[in-house]
Amino acid sequence: MNKNKIINDPVYGFVAIPTGLVFDLVQHPYFQRLRYIKQVSMTHLVYPGALHTRFQHAIGAMHLMSMALETLRSKGIEISVLEEEAVLAAILLHDIGHGPFSHSLEHSLIVGVSHELLSSLLMDRINQDLGGRLSLAIAIFNNQYERKFLHQLVSSQLDVDRMDYLNRDSFFTGVSEGVISFDRIIKMLNVVNDEIVVEYKGLYSVEKFLIARRLMYWQVYLHKTVIGAEQLLIKILQRAKDLTASGRELFSTPAFHWFLSQQVDRTNFLDDPLHLDWFTRLDDTDIMSAIKTWERHEDEILSKMCQRIMKRDLYRSIMSNKPFSTAYLELVKSKVQEFLGVRREDIHYYVFTEEIQNRAYNPSNDQIKILLKSGELIDITEASDLGNLEALSKNVSKYALCYPKEVGYIAIPSAG
Repeated sequence: MNKNKIINDPVYGFVAIPTGLVFDLVQHPYFQRLRYIKQVSMTHLVYPGALHTRFQHAIGAMHLMSMALETLRSKGIEISVLEEEAVLAAILLHDIGHGPFSHSLEHSLIVGVSHELLSSLLMDRINQDLGGRLSLAIAIFNNQYERKFLHQLVSSQLDVDRMDYLNRDSFFTGVSEGVISFDRIIKMLNVVNDEIVVEYKGLYSVEKFLIARRLMYWQVYLHKTVIGAEQLLIKILQRAKDLTASGRELFSTPAFHWFLSQQVDRTNFLDDPLHLDWFTRLDDTDIMSAIKTWERHEDEILSKMCQRIMKRDLYRSIMSNKPFSTAYLELVKSKVQEFLGVRREDIHYYVFTEEIQNRAYNPSNDQIKILLKSGELIDITEASDLGNLEALSKNVSKYALCYPKEVGYIAIPSAG
């Protein structure tokens, strides 16, 4: 079979599949599953173009990795053919453990299981299928390979993963604040003391990268309506799980039913490979087919929440820079309960809060180092003359409150 293929990517143009191993990974059913998982969950309810997938993102990140390796080699950094193939495989598979609607599954159907763990387990399984050909890629992915800079290209504060999703999510949402100079950043990469560094000429491009990341989080990923929609989805999944546990009949695909009908946690995945088998059969279509069917379920709470998702009749979302007072939350719950006539024990389906955090750069964790012309290495916050760059390294918390909009706006008391 001819494995020299190209993919026409809407962001970068033609992307080459560089080796037979990479072709085999792209063709693997676990990777093909990513075609049916949206990259940015419920964001399409705010930005209608945001229907791109984890599959597209992984291909794009692999393309940027190829560019980065070419740049480093041009600067005298020796990277073997085996290392090149392994790091391309590592970035291609870095998101393979994502469940339906990205992180929503992690908060409802599966307890305490991150997509990073699932990615690692799936890579181990693919490695068995391929007779150990992924061993080096897995070592790089888990930061267990001696050349640490290769792992930094896969996972760090300036990795090709972040470069692609900022560029790609900006493209598909139409939010121009996320556009970054990814090509210039990559051209300015170098390796010093086995660490990825950025040459001084690339300082302003990295500054813009960090600012773009902050803006994209507030404007896209943590948009108040997106937060409200994702939390409503989580409530739907929790309600469905509770109803199933009580013996109620709910339509679901076999894979979805597996996780609705039992408690599955980290230990289950580590001890019983059957859970991983079922996980690989689960994608966005399982969830959406159930929600469309549950619109007409006899359980009014589940039915109404599903109708809201399908009709985009979402809850009102209010954002605050400080936690909502207990008195205000009680006021909202009382008004909602009175207006809708719901039981107090069910109020958590109608009124809920979420704390969200945004930190564009964490200098205490894998710094972005700037290579000065003198050869000295300094953190980007020291190299930058941008006054607010240090502010980007601070963790900013905001608080979201969601409740049905038909209740009307409930003002926050000035003392609250």
